[in-house]
Amino acid sequence: MLVREAIGRTLHDLGVRAAFGVVGSGNFHFTNALAEAGATFTAARHEGGAAVMADAYARMSDEVAVLSLHQGCGYTNALTGVTEAAKSRTPLLVVTAEATEPSSNFHVDQRGIAEGVGAVAAAVRSPRTAVDDVTRAYEVCARERRTVVLNVPIDVQDEPLPEGARAGHRPAVGNPRPAAADVEAFAELLRRAERPVFVAGRGARSAGAGEAIAALAERTGALLATSAVARGLFNGSPWSVDVSGGFATPLAAELISGADLIVGWGCALNMWTMRHGRLISADAAVVQVDLERAAIGRHRPVDLGLWGGVAETARDTLALLGGSAEQDPGAATGYRGPEIAARIAAEGSWKQVPYRDATGGGRIDPRTLTIELDRLLPRERIVSVDSGNFLGYPSMFLDVPDHRGFCFTQAFQSVGLGLATAIGAALARPDRLPVAACGDGGFLMGISELETVVRLGIPMLVVVYNDAMYGAEVHHFSGGDRERPDLSAVTFPRTDIAAIARGHGCEALTVTQPGDLAELKEWIQGPKHRPMVIDARITSDEGSWWLQEAFGH
Repeated sequence: MLVREAIGRTLHDLGVRAAFGVVGSGNFHFTNALAEAGATFTAARHEGGAAVMADAYARMSDEVAVLSLHQGCGYTNALTGVTEAAKSRTPLLVVTAEATEPSSNFHVDQRGIAEGVGAVAAAVRSPRTAVDDVTRAYEVCARERRTVVLNVPIDVQDEPLPEGARAGHRPAVGNPRPAAADVEAFAELLRRAERPVFVAGRGARSAGAGEAIAALAERTGALLATSAVARGLFNGSPWSVDVSGGFATPLAAELISGADLIVGWGCALNMWTMRHGRLISADAAVVQVDLERAAIGRHRPVDLGLWGGVAETARDTLALLGGSAEQDPGAATGYRGPEIAARIAAEGSWKQVPYRDATGGGRIDPRTLTIELDRLLPRERIVSVDSGNFLGYPSMFLDVPDHRGFCFTQAFQSVGLGLATAIGAALARPDRLPVAACGDGGFLMGISELETVVRLGIPMLVVVYNDAMYGAEVHHFSGGDRERPDLSAVTFPRTDIAAIARGHGCEALTVTQPGDLAELKEWIQGPKHRPMVIDARITSDEGSWWLQEAFGH
C-alpha cells in the first residue's frame, strides 16, 4: 500500500464520512482512496466554495469533515473558507498536497500560511509516521474542535507504507470538568442573582449542552438567550428571548441590559453579542464558561471564568445547588414572573415588532418579503446566511426549528460564502429544506457553486436580496451629515439574477411585491426537481439596524 492510499483509508477508519474539494494532480489519489473506503466526496467548482461547504457540513453534523486540496494554488484558493472555519473553531481537517521543493512553481509556505490564519499546521512527515500523523491531526480536530491543515508532500505520498505500520485508532473525545472551587463560586453568584441571563454561544451547540443550560436556568430563574451562531438552541422555552446582540429584539435588549448576572456559555461575549458592551450593565457580574482557556476574558473582563465543557459545567453547578426550584421554596425566581412571561409572548419575535412597510415603486420591503417567506416555507428548514447589509432580515424574520436549522458562517465576516454554506448544510441535513439567503454581491461572488447545487440535485431555495449595490458600504459612507461621496465603486446596474439562474438550470422568480411569490407555493408543494432562485428587488434606502451598530469597529 502506498502512503496516499493509507491516508484515505485511515481517515475513513477514524470516522470521516464526508469530504469536499477540487481535485488536482496532487490530491487525486488520496481523495480517491478516501472515497473508495466509503466516504462521500463532493466536488466543488472552486476551492473556496469547497472549504465553506466542508465547514458548514462539520457545523451541522458534529463530525470532522475533510477538505481535499491541490498543492499551492489549490490551497491558497481555499484560504478565506479555511480562515472562517479556524475562527469558528470548526473541526475541519484540511488535507492538502504540498510541494516541498522551493524551485517548484507550486511552492509556498503552507505551514506558515496555516498558522497565519489561525489553523493548526501539521504534516505527514514520512512513510513510517504517515498513519500516526493523520491520526494525530484528526484527534486535534475532534478533541479540541480546531481546524487543522495537514500538509502531504507529493514525494512522500507516492512512497510505499512500511510493513507493520499500525492502523489508526479512533481517539476518545471528551470535555474537561471545571474546577470544584470555580463551580462553588459560580453557584454562589447564582444564589445572589436577582435577574440572571444565560447567553449560549457556539460552544453550547455540543450534545446535551442546551438541555443542561436550560435545566440550570430553570433552577435559578435565568432567562435564556443565544449568540447569533447558536440561534434556535432554546426554541420552545417560554423564557427564551432569542438572540443577544445586533439581532436582539427591543425586548431582548431591554431585559439583557437589565440583568445583574450575565453568563456566557461557550460564548465570546464580543462586540457583536453584547453590542460593544452596551448590553452589560455597569453593576452586572459577568461569568464566562469555555473550553479554550485563552478565550476567557479575551473580549472583556469577567468576574469569574470557568474552564471546562459547557454541559459538564452546567450539570456540576446544578448538582451543587441541588433539587429543583419547586423543591426549594427559597430558590430565586429571577426574571421568571408572569409579567415578563406575558411580554416575551407578545414582544419576543421580530415579527411582532411594528414597522412601516416600504414596499412600492417596483421594490419590496425586505422585512415584508422575509415574513411572507417564513409563512410559506415548511418548518423543517435549514437557513444559511451570507454576509452583507441584508443579513439581519433572514437571520431574524425566518424562524428555524432548532440550532441545527441555522448555519451562520460570519466569524470572518466575508461576503460570498452563503451559497456554499447552504450546500454543506444541506448535505449534512438532507431531511430539511435548505434555504440560502444572499445579497446580490455575495451571490455573484459565489455563483460558481450554483452549478454544484443543480448537479447534486439539491432542492434548495436561494433568496437573493437584490439592491444592486454593496449596501453596507453605500449606507455607511453616505450616512449622517457628511457630503455624499462618489459611490460608483459600490453601486451597479440592476442584474437580472433570475435570468442568470435559469441559465444554470434553476427555476427562478423576480419578486417586487408579496403577490409575486405565488409560484413559490407551487414549487414548495411540488417535487422540487430543480432549485428555486428568487431575485428579490428590495428597498434599501437606509442601513439596516444591526449594521448601524456594527460599524463601530
